[in-house]
Amino acid sequence: MPQNNDQRKDPLHELYPFLHGGKKDSVSENTALLESIRQKSQHSLDIKQKFFTDNAQALIEAARAIANVYQNKGRMFTMGNGGSSCDAAHFAVEFQHPVTAGRPALPAMNLCVDTAMISAVSNDVGVRHIFVRQLDAHAQAKDGLVGFSTSGKSENLMEGYRKAKELKMVTIGFTGGDGGAMKSSNLVDHCLVVKTDSIHRVQEVHVACYHILWDLVHTLLADQRGRLSDNRIDNREEMR
Repeated sequence: MPQNNDQRKDPLHELYPFLHGGKKDSVSENTALLESIRQKSQHSLDIKQKFFTDNAQALIEAARAIANVYQNKGRMFTMGNGGSSCDAAHFAVEFQHPVTAGRPALPAMNLCVDTAMISAVSNDVGVRHIFVRQLDAHAQAKDGLVGFSTSGKSENLMEGYRKAKELKMVTIGFTGGDGGAMKSSNLVDHCLVVKTDSIHRVQEVHVACYHILWDLVHTLLADQRGRLSDNRIDNREEMR
């Protein structure tokens, strides 16, 4: 099947020539791969730029909410499914293990790591309760909950948010697309939506977002570092 002029002009066509009756050429394929990288990296930059232009103030408000949790001797809890559970873990470790010298470790508990608890709850009462049961056991009104979902529709996250609101916790959400239930439910106090259907682009923005958020929180807490250390000691004493 002969290729038309439009097909020959499109470098990405060389990645899938068999769809048009052609054969792969190594030079053309490499050109197409380079073009694919260019397009994907540019798309990622465009999505990030738009998100931070549109959501800079919302990010500051989320940072203030987290800073307030720590000022009141609270803890942050994180949750997510699949790749988003990795973001939940990453968010928690950023606060527990600061990479910048002089910044204090802050309590953050990832609700995705206890496989015994998660498998027990999933088996006994269902996956939708895996975060609820842990919040029942550990969370208090002065704490905060952060959830990650590229669609905003994860049922177990929404159950977690419902429990968090019952406990009067502050709630923060990272999502994509149109925000799904996380955006529309009124259960999430600070909902940061990356408006694209590309799961990869959503997750890339989420990573940049919570790295910036971590820095903002520490900036807001900068004049209270000594008191935060005392708070951690008090919290340990309360748990004994």
